[in-house]
Amino acid sequence: MPWVREILRCPVTGATLTDGTGPDGEPELHSTSRERPLAYPVREGIPVLLASDARQL
Repeated sequence: MPWVREILRCPVTGATLTDGTGPDGEPELHSTSRERPLAYPVREGIPVLLASDARQL
């Protein structure tokens, strides 16, 4: 369902999310916010959009 992916937003800033890779090589979603860029983990194919699990970019 590609349309679901298109409507996901950063829960902290509301910015759109793009595909990325974390320092450990695992997939992440990266916020496009210039003021507060965050990265959210993707675990077993499921984005974890919790502010407590996000890391600063």
